[in-house]
Amino acid sequence: MASEIELYLIRHGLAGESGSYPDDDQRPLTEEGKKKTRQVAKRLSNLGLQFDLILTSPLVRARQTAEILMDLELSKQLESEDSLADGNINRWLEWFQSWEPGKHQQLALVGHEPSLSQWAEQLIWGKPKGAIEFKKAGVLGLKVPVAGSPIGHSTLFWLTPPRFLIDD
Repeated sequence: MASEIELYLIRHGLAGESGSYPDDDQRPLTEEGKKKTRQVAKRLSNLGLQFDLILTSPLVRARQTAEILMDLELSKQLESEDSLADGNINRWLEWFQSWEPGKHQQLALVGHEPSLSQWAEQLIWGKPKGAIEFKKAGVLGLKVPVAGSPIGHSTLFWLTPPRFLIDD
């Protein structure tokens, strides 16, 4: 049984203009957003990443991002989780413990700002500090303990803006 897992936070790709859709939950990725997200996903695949599960916000732009990751076979499992839409880390922590993280090695969360950077900061430092800048289609990796609370006990090992993962 693993003592920690690798948790990858992935921000959704470039989406339509905020405020230009009657229901912001339905705001999709733009064509450029799909293209760049696919390039990021291809690079992650080339790096040999394989997730036990991709957990996504149910909002359209995050779901589309997660589906691109699935299309490039980064995982065989995709699930939706409301806490990734509403930013409630305590609800996610309940989900995380019920998932039995000790039986898994890598988990990807696809979500939104400012929640993802705040969650990362809480997991690393125990509270949000406003120090992490998380670009669209960016990737952040944390080593998260599976026993006890991961809040304030996780370690950052990767933070990459998409421009370093895309071949232009």
